Amino acid sequence: MDGVPCLRVQSGHAQEMKRSLQSRGFLDRSLCLIKDSDGSVLLPILHSSLVHLDVHSPANSSVGEIVWRKCPVPSKKARGRTGGKLEKILEEFLESHGEVLTEELRRDLPRSFQQHGDLVILGDSCFTSPVWKKMEGQLWSAVTSALGVKRLAKMGRISKNGFRTPVVTMLLGEHSWVSHVDNGIRYEFDVTKCMFSAGNISEKLRVAALDCTGETVVDLYAGIGYFTLPYLVHAKASHVHACEWNPDAVEALQKNLQANKVSERCTIHQGDNRQLQLSDVADRVNLGLIPSSEDGWPVACMLLKKNTGGVLHIHHNVTSPLQTADDVIQRDSGKKADKEAWQAWADHASNRIASLLKDLTGAAWSTSVQHIERVKSYAPHVHHVVLDLECRPSCAVKTIK
Repeated sequence: MDGVPCLRVQSGHAQEMKRSLQSRGFLDRSLCLIKDSDGSVLLPILHSSLVHLDVHSPANSSVGEIVWRKCPVPSKKARGRTGGKLEKILEEFLESHGEVLTEELRRDLPRSFQQHGDLVILGDSCFTSPVWKKMEGQLWSAVTSALGVKRLAKMGRISKNGFRTPVVTMLLGEHSWVSHVDNGIRYEFDVTKCMFSAGNISEKLRVAALDCTGETVVDLYAGIGYFTLPYLVHAKASHVHACEWNPDAVEALQKNLQANKVSERCTIHQGDNRQLQLSDVADRVNLGLIPSSEDGWPVACMLLKKNTGGVLHIHHNVTSPLQTADDVIQRDSGKKADKEAWQAWADHASNRIASLLKDLTGAAWSTSVQHIERVKSYAPHVHHVVLDLECRPSCAVKTIK
């Protein structure tokens, strides 16, 4: 993809989202923010952060979408600050080794990077020349000195091991654990073993705003606690059962529960949640897996309380029909087609869940689509949405909080 990735947000959310991206090291501070013609704001982000945002391509413009812009304007601070300082130090470094900073080597310098406290993660497209290879030991010390950090790593591609483990190589530093504070919640994780998905921030805030007082929640795909922690810290769930099969994520989850002082209200179930020995316990089940959590639907139905039912929060990537040239010009038409696709999928999910519950319990259940939340664009014409589905046995009537 050509150009620079930018996160498009409504102007009223721009400052909040800017602070959030900056705290994670995802904001490209070397570039200026852009106010678009429709009043939205484009926040330039680092290429290396796209794997954490779970966004790979542009889509229609709306809150939280990735768009690409060519020739963005460098920020005033960046013009003479980090980039210039790094280039100057590396120019002197090369000269001390009998080399010259050629135009080719200058293009091989990192234009941007991702920062986690005192650790910087470089993208995979810098320092590729053989010239750098023969002086790597001293090179990394020079880079960290220029960037004002102590640890250095380099990002590769996400591995296909079933755990979405990031391929991050530590270049300098004794350990790879980092810490983030997001909406008053502390997340700690190993950057070489776990991803931090910043693209779900709007959904984490929505979960945090729920009133789950007295409720038992099951988080079927807990990770390092992206949703488990908001349910416990802010939504005040009575207890959360957190299911996760990646042992590295479980290690981070345990640390995060302790760091946020909520360990006593959470039970971790490590392994494949389809083998979960738990049933008839949940007032609410979170199914936060994309592109689809459908394999977890039978498990979620088994977990709901048989007498009163509960609410399922079902994540899914919904593909909208291809749009015509007229739809591109008339944005509202395109958005209408998206919403119709989301509703059609939600109706399918509702019917499927009702069928699963009837098969499981032998009685009829009522399933009701309470809300469809758009989280972000995942790819062209593909949107990550969350369905809030209320599920009640026919003899029980209760309204979602």
